[in-house]
Amino acid sequence: MPTNNPLPPKENALFKRILKCYEQKQYKNGLKFAKQILGNPKFSEHGETLAMKGLTLNCLGRKEEAYDYVRRGLRNDLKSHVCWHVYGLLQRSDRKYDEAIKCYRNALKWDKDNLQILRDLSLLQIQMRDLEGYRDTRYQLLVLRPAQRASWIGYAMAYHLLKDFSMALRILEEFRKTQSQPKPFDYEHSELLLYQNMVMREAGMHVNALQHLQEYEHQIVDRLCVCETKAELLLTLGRREEAAAIYRDLINRNPENKAYYKGYEEADHFWVSENPEDRIGFYKEISELFPRATTPRRLPLTFAIGESFKNLVDTYLRKELRKGVPPLFVVLRPLYSDPEKVKIIEELVTGYEQNLREVGCFDRGKTRQLQRAMEYVDKGLEHTPLLIELYVLKAKIYKHAGDMEEAVRMMDEAQSLDTADRYTNSKCAKYMLRAGLIQEACDMCSKFTREGVSAVESLNEMQCMWFQTECAAAYQRLGKWGEALKKCHEIDRHFTEIIEDQFDFHTYCMRKMTLRAYVSLLRLEDQLRSHHFYFKAARIAIQIYLHLHDHPLADSEQENNMDTENLTPSELKKMKRKQRKAQKKAEVEQQKQRAELERREQGKTKATDGELDGPKEEELIPDKLARTEEPLEQAIKFLRPLQNLLPECVETHTVAYKIYSRKGSKLLLMLQSIKRGIAADPNDPQLHTCLIRFYMHVKGQAELPAPVQTVIEQEMGKIYGSKDPKTLNEEFLSTNSCSLQHLLAGAQMMYLLDKSTQEKAISLATTLSSEIQGISLKTCCHVLESLKSGDFGCCDKTVQEYQMKCHSLFPCAAVFMNPSPKVVGDCAILTNGSVS
Repeated sequence: MPTNNPLPPKENALFKRILKCYEQKQYKNGLKFAKQILGNPKFSEHGETLAMKGLTLNCLGRKEEAYDYVRRGLRNDLKSHVCWHVYGLLQRSDRKYDEAIKCYRNALKWDKDNLQILRDLSLLQIQMRDLEGYRDTRYQLLVLRPAQRASWIGYAMAYHLLKDFSMALRILEEFRKTQSQPKPFDYEHSELLLYQNMVMREAGMHVNALQHLQEYEHQIVDRLCVCETKAELLLTLGRREEAAAIYRDLINRNPENKAYYKGYEEADHFWVSENPEDRIGFYKEISELFPRATTPRRLPLTFAIGESFKNLVDTYLRKELRKGVPPLFVVLRPLYSDPEKVKIIEELVTGYEQNLREVGCFDRGKTRQLQRAMEYVDKGLEHTPLLIELYVLKAKIYKHAGDMEEAVRMMDEAQSLDTADRYTNSKCAKYMLRAGLIQEACDMCSKFTREGVSAVESLNEMQCMWFQTECAAAYQRLGKWGEALKKCHEIDRHFTEIIEDQFDFHTYCMRKMTLRAYVSLLRLEDQLRSHHFYFKAARIAIQIYLHLHDHPLADSEQENNMDTENLTPSELKKMKRKQRKAQKKAEVEQQKQRAELERREQGKTKATDGELDGPKEEELIPDKLARTEEPLEQAIKFLRPLQNLLPECVETHTVAYKIYSRKGSKLLLMLQSIKRGIAADPNDPQLHTCLIRFYMHVKGQAELPAPVQTVIEQEMGKIYGSKDPKTLNEEFLSTNSCSLQHLLAGAQMMYLLDKSTQEKAISLATTLSSEIQGISLKTCCHVLESLKSGDFGCCDKTVQEYQMKCHSLFPCAAVFMNPSPKVVGDCAILTNGSVS
């Protein structure tokens, strides 16, 4: 390795041994050899040796020392590619990828053909999706190593990801021509052909893709993929009879695959058939051919109507009930969007119950009729008192009725019947969290977590996000903002870790030729934060940060001073004694946590494999999170992935508006959020409140800069026309006069625009007549929360009256029970975390 500061033969041999020790993960030996070189006064400041010592120390977890040595080495030899490369490796280990790329580029200035540096640079470029840079780097690698398969594949993939399909296909074809005759069952060559076909299909070259598939079919190992791809291509090209024949063979091969039925229907024009009996007849034929298959019996239920539906669902229900299939209702639940089908199912099931009770067989005909559901469950428990599924179902009924306390009791009873069942254990923990019993939920989960480690810590390590999202929501309902934010940030870190795990596949997939799966992985990672777990965590975090912006937490010292002002000496003494005890207890707990952390770190050090670990994350301290000085900036960090990945969700844009409206003169960003919200769902009730508030906000502004004024006037003309807020709100109420959610939003805006309309606004929001749709436990809780939070001014008497009305509708719901309503379960979505 040429350098401006070469070592003599003896020291150079030692330096090579340092490199070898690093590659073989013998770090302590590497430090010994580095010490021998640096111990010589002539070479005590040898840049590359200092850099390698720093890199070795980093692998041992001594990060600060590592940076000191590497920077010192770089200062002593700025023209050494080794020093720059090592510095880039350190930056990469801290996930400072942009800085690492700069370091690699500097290293290439002094050794432009270094393969390892080029490979490392390409990894960072694909990780950061710098596709143009990745293409250029892969070209350099191809020029330097044209005989290596990965060089060709990487270069072709760069063009594929850039959507230059023709160039990608040319490179793949040239590479394929250089390959010798493949051996029988050559999996890697098979994957190359399938990847080439995938690029053709994405390029819209369907005819070429079909010809390619037919030409090389005998070389492809994955026969199922060949059949599926061929059927898809034939269908796209309009060759329906051939496609239908293949789909029929695929159905015979796997009668449970819904995609095959969909493809066959499309190929055989069943979906446009004037006679739906033809379509039903096809599924009956398959059911007779495969009597144990569930899918051909379930799919016709989605499109059959009237008497046909009744006959089909009757047959389906009887068979599943005889088998004792627990999730039968879950399977049928999608049908409940059709009132006619709901009525038929209800008649059948209640008829079964009556006939079974009277004559012992089926032949003698869930719509939130919770009382009747409870009666049937109790009958089932009388017959089979130890059937776990009945206790689970009873708990669900109590949950939907709003009595989380009783729901928890039932679910606890269910899990006690089989303590080895992880599902009922998890379900019980979830119900406990909904009821605010956080410690009890942790204790419940500890039955299945690692011994010696707290359940919360173990679940965090396992990235158990359902538990953490429920935990965050529970803490939010209890007003423990810091604890809730900690859970939200933990979930955010999980997604970051999943994205970082891509590094393990950039080289592996290239080497193993799992190219189709690799491209799918990259595309999945690009959309990762659109997952509902992240959305839930982001929504909770944003709500809390908005609340903290509106109601900042007081300083703890000020709180203590305020508490002590009105206390007698004896009370003050007692309070201080309690504080000392609490402080001592907290210190003991912290010592335990530190000891446990040190023990785990030591275990990790012993078991380390020498890879460059990620940076040590800053500890999440609840109180520090809740007392952030920039709550809106923190909210925006959670918002940005939603704006990029979930633009079709109107809630993304309503929360964006709420954030920007609190940031002062961010009128254009507020306007942008409203426009995007209108594109997603123009009739959303929360978006309507944003529209009214934005109009009022703009009219209340002083003189705006001319360009901003021009843009706002043009866009507001398109959105509002010539209507004022009052007219807009009246039209909204008139259009949505039968929806409780819309009536609530309209009533809130009515009172905001004119305080004299309090009585009328409250009347609209609290209406519970039979003509109104959407009168659910959740929506009524939102109305109650709005009344309590002051959206309609002072109305204590109305709150009590509304609680009484809702109590008659939902007699089990704890939130509507006097004297002190307890906000639990689904009712508490906006409690304490609600924002206007």
